[in-house]
Amino acid sequence: MISGTVKFSSSEIGDGFIALGSGDNFALVHISPVERAGMQTLHKDQRVTYELQTDRRSKTSASNLQGA
Repeated sequence: MISGTVKFSSSEIGDGFIALGSGDNFALVHISPVERAGMQTLHKDQRVTYELQTDRRSKTSASNLQGA
């Protein structure tokens, strides 16, 4: 699992970004993994752990989220 910090999250759009460890790179996060983790939304500066997943279009996003 990777640790990161939420930098942006929009419940209207259903997407957000998590800064990877050092904050130099970001991972996209969709609302569905957030909801599967039992959370309603993510909040700016919230610490989370997650795994990176690559979809069939070769896009990478966060999955298996947990509050840290």
